[in-house]
Amino acid sequence: MSPVPPPVLPDGVDPAWLPPEVFRPLGRRRTLIRGEDPLVGTVHGEVAAACARFGGEVARGAGSGSYDLVFELADAPDLGDEGFAYTRDGATTTVTATGGRGLLYGLFHVVRLGEEAFGAERPREAHRPALALRILDHWDNVAVHPVMGQVERGYAGGSLFWRDGEARGETERVRAYGRLLAACGINALTVNNVNVHATEARLLTDRIGEVAALADALRPYGVRTHLSVTFAAPVVLGGLPTADPLDEGVRRWWAAAVARVYEAIADFGGFVVKADSEGQPGPFTYGRSHADGANMLAAALAPHGGTVRWRAFVYDHRQDWRDRSTDRARAAHDHFAPLDGQFAANAVLQVKHGPMDFQVREPVSPVLGAMPRTRLALEAQATQEYTGQQRHVCWLGPMWSEVLRFRPDAEDGGPAVGDLAGGLVAVSNAGDDPFWTGHPLAQANLYTVGRLGWRPDADPHDLLDEWIRLTFTPEESADPGRLRGGLRAVLDGSWRTYEKYTAPLGVGFMVQPGHHYGPSVDGYEYSPWGTYHFADRDGVGVDRTAATGTGYAAQYAKPWAELYESVRTCPDELLLFFHHVPYGHVLHSGTTVIQHIYDTHFAGVAEVEEARRVWASLADLVTPARHARATERYEEQLRGAREWRDQVNSYFFRKSGVPDARGRHIH
Repeated sequence: MSPVPPPVLPDGVDPAWLPPEVFRPLGRRRTLIRGEDPLVGTVHGEVAAACARFGGEVARGAGSGSYDLVFELADAPDLGDEGFAYTRDGATTTVTATGGRGLLYGLFHVVRLGEEAFGAERPREAHRPALALRILDHWDNVAVHPVMGQVERGYAGGSLFWRDGEARGETERVRAYGRLLAACGINALTVNNVNVHATEARLLTDRIGEVAALADALRPYGVRTHLSVTFAAPVVLGGLPTADPLDEGVRRWWAAAVARVYEAIADFGGFVVKADSEGQPGPFTYGRSHADGANMLAAALAPHGGTVRWRAFVYDHRQDWRDRSTDRARAAHDHFAPLDGQFAANAVLQVKHGPMDFQVREPVSPVLGAMPRTRLALEAQATQEYTGQQRHVCWLGPMWSEVLRFRPDAEDGGPAVGDLAGGLVAVSNAGDDPFWTGHPLAQANLYTVGRLGWRPDADPHDLLDEWIRLTFTPEESADPGRLRGGLRAVLDGSWRTYEKYTAPLGVGFMVQPGHHYGPSVDGYEYSPWGTYHFADRDGVGVDRTAATGTGYAAQYAKPWAELYESVRTCPDELLLFFHHVPYGHVLHSGTTVIQHIYDTHFAGVAEVEEARRVWASLADLVTPARHARATERYEEQLRGAREWRDQVNSYFFRKSGVPDARGRHIH
């Protein structure tokens, strides 16, 4: 198998966590590669490029003499299709895998270890991903949408795949993206928006060749291509009078369409579907269930080894804001928990990590603990729709880790979400920006979500250190210790900082309608979207208790239901998600709700000011382009944090009439 050379980045594009220098320890050694597989060619190409740069040698096959590093394919049942074994015996480091994808992941493991890979002896270590599905969903539109643009909820420029209705055809950039994803453990991506419009629908049929070209570019790095499809495709594309999932003509249409997809893309991964949600068509039109809809697509995909991911983001977006009994948070559990056990084996229910919509603080969705007989995938949002839109630093690793470690059945411990879910899906935060994610520091979110998909129980702070160590190499800086300490300081607590100056105590939203950037405390309060905080002169929060509220708290297993039901035991950070309380209610922290609002909003701004100062102090240690871009974003973050502080504090001061106990100026 011939070596596959690494992609050549376009001029000015940031190498992110794969700068050439991280290959130096590997590239100056003698390496032997054994085995035949297309992805072994990718490993060979990576090693050969590193050796050409740093003076090492690479050989294929039997080889002769001694080697510092050996990559080889061998039968190892404990490793599965993607795992690898790593050993250091004497003067030789050996990476073994059953398949080429495992060997590729083993290569990037050696890159992460750096010189440590060639140090002390280490017994055999088996590494395999905990989650089989580790996917990025791109919300990219082929045609520019009049409201959402080229990328819906995209904050890093245009699409990597599409421009103005056409495929971009920038193969090297797409290959480079696949390389970055493989290096952090992501094994699949969806190339178009879950909101499938007329142009995007045709990717399934007459434009499948454009999807195949993307699949060809991603395949050398083990990244399988998926497609978002509209449930109404038989009507929209096939001219059928119905899309009823139990109609034989509809089922035949889907079977034929899927067969044509696999003719074009033999290793196609499958579909993701948003149905009966926010105006998207679905099985409810025909009196059918979500299981009926998902299973119809699963049946079409099954002969080819494909998977359908069916999103559980289903709720009434035409609510009456005066009706406090209707609760958007309840919807996913109400719709899907009764269907447990009815989904096909190759159907995966894709569940948002919280019950609402990727807020800065939500409880873990009860659906994740309510469907033991259904394949589940956890959906997270790397793109920072509600967490600063990549203009604010908000590293989300700790949030995702909390969700993955959450144990839905707390009474006897029980499995964590990371054990119950068979996949981790993240909405991508990447685009055609030179820094991939708009804000250079937002790359940390993309890297972390990939690594958590491989190891959901990993300490996210260790993964942050990995990203820093790879991205900001010692060769780039005269003082790597100060650089890494500064980066850790500005990223480590950034999620909680963002929470402090935005929505308090789990209340959620309070954003500008539509684009969702910046504060508008009552922005959705009287809308049909079901995202309310119910603030009045006496108090704030949503009563979701079983006793007096919407009953949402009762959707959890008994220990959590009891914890959330009582205002005395509900955690402070989720109080206003579960309870409507007076402004004078005393939190577990000892302060009142209203004083907490004031204090945290002032503290959040102060923390952004300090982070901006620390970043400015690193100017001599960071490449000028990176530093300038992040400096520009910090100025906007500070402006935004002050705006949030002033609007939220003023709103609640005027509602409550309670002054700040510290005497600070509130407008």
